[in-house]
Amino acid sequence: MDAGEPVQLFDVRTPDEHRKARIAGATLVDPRVAAEIEKLPKDTRIVFHCHHGGRSQAAAEHFAGLGFTNLHNLAGGIDAWSREIDPSVPRY
Repeated sequence: MDAGEPVQLFDVRTPDEHRKARIAGATLVDPRVAAEIEKLPKDTRIVFHCHHGGRSQAAAEHFAGLGFTNLHNLAGGIDAWSREIDPSVPRY
């Protein structure tokens, strides 16, 4: 992200978790957004995140199964983001 390369950042947590803490620019995934993701070019750079990384890994695996090739899981989730990148993001 710091390099300015285009990236689609998707939050796979619950709406309640998203209200508690969020990464600027992240889109909360719901069924409508998931359908929109499916329409993206298969080489779109996509990063999924959740609280610690488990749900986002499952999301990445799901979209890999649909043929997406440039998928990433934010290691440590939003909790690590808050600790290591942006301490203004609340931890919960």
